[in-house]
Amino acid sequence: MISLEKIYEIYLQHPFVTTDSRKITEGCLFFALRGDNFDGNAFAKKALEQGAAFAVVDDPKVAENDQFIVVPNALITLQQLARYHRRQLGITVVAITGSNGKTTTKELVSTVLSSHYQTHYTKGNLNNHIGVPLTLLAMPASTEVAIVEMGANHQKEIAFLCTIAEPTHGVITNIGKAHIEGFGGEEGIKKGKGELFEYLAKNNGMAFINLDEPNLLQVAKDVGLTRYLQYMSSEEPSPANIPLEIKLLKTQPFIKVAFLSENRELKKVKSKLIGVYNFNNIMTAIALGKYFKVPAIKIKHAIEDYVPSNNRSQIVEGANYKIILDAYNANPSSMKSALESFLMMEGAQKVVILGAMKELGTETDKEHAALVQMVTNATELEQIILVGHEYKNHITDKLHYFENVADLKPWFDAQNWENHLLLIKGSRSNQLEQLLG
Repeated sequence: MISLEKIYEIYLQHPFVTTDSRKITEGCLFFALRGDNFDGNAFAKKALEQGAAFAVVDDPKVAENDQFIVVPNALITLQQLARYHRRQLGITVVAITGSNGKTTTKELVSTVLSSHYQTHYTKGNLNNHIGVPLTLLAMPASTEVAIVEMGANHQKEIAFLCTIAEPTHGVITNIGKAHIEGFGGEEGIKKGKGELFEYLAKNNGMAFINLDEPNLLQVAKDVGLTRYLQYMSSEEPSPANIPLEIKLLKTQPFIKVAFLSENRELKKVKSKLIGVYNFNNIMTAIALGKYFKVPAIKIKHAIEDYVPSNNRSQIVEGANYKIILDAYNANPSSMKSALESFLMMEGAQKVVILGAMKELGTETDKEHAALVQMVTNATELEQIILVGHEYKNHITDKLHYFENVADLKPWFDAQNWENHLLLIKGSRSNQLEQLLG
């Protein structure tokens, strides 16, 4: 059986790795992974025919020549190879997890650190047991800092991802109501997300803790973490910077903040991010930038140049209306934050289109009922549109209800949205962005 070291030698000659036979490029390495409804081994020969240099397979029967690398388990080999590569580079690895905001935080932190270091970071949502290895294997030898997003929907998942990425530093954005079903309730979520701090505690790692978020400091203490930088919002940042303080200056129309530079001068930052909930994401990026000694002027420009995309807090401008598109994900915590922020925004004719929240288990009915109650009580809303069968038991005369986005779209297209401000938010499976297609 071929050794991991030998596979790594092959990888260095062919450093583009893919698990998708539809994304084969000349000279790549194809890993034939298995799933509930597919077997990548069946596509290995085709991958080679399309230009892959080698195919890593775990079914010996498909191996026809030396271009097939036979291993006991292709997924485990992918994960081991990623960890081996990470160890060869010996770089700073910052892991980011949390119930809400981890992708935007990852983008902001990466933007800030990229302004001063050779930085590699998670692309898209490659944040699970397959995505994290692919992220690590995409790191070029010139990488100085890696930002690795870690997602999880059950306990022990973050702990496992840490054994692959071996982070030196870590951020938990917050601990809220997300993936309640898989984690087994709110205490389970706290324990699952806290696995990052637990890994850092055992490996002399460093954490960044937002004191504005409840539970984070206590979680750190519970697992014995002693190395961490604290940061928080402040009415006026103090020169002591213990903890690091950042001031929220303005929320309308975009988040504006201020922090002290290395020369103790107040730097003001005008972001292109909406919603007060994004203040914490910006604050984390500033905290990491300062810790890693990125000059304040670079931090300022990096955050000001960042434009959200991928259906996350995007602003879509119509002829005489504006849409806030936040349709990438949703859970009770993020829904509440988004709605509270939306209700504070300027705009007389406000409309919300809310998709159902997933992976809530036994809390599904309760959480959707609470959300319906919240929007029903919001007198600032002109119209409320709910999408998904999870809302069906809670509909009143004040609400518009649609089973799915396909049913909603004809109605949506027929409306006159002139002078309206709309919030579109829901879990990924709702695909609410199709309303704008």
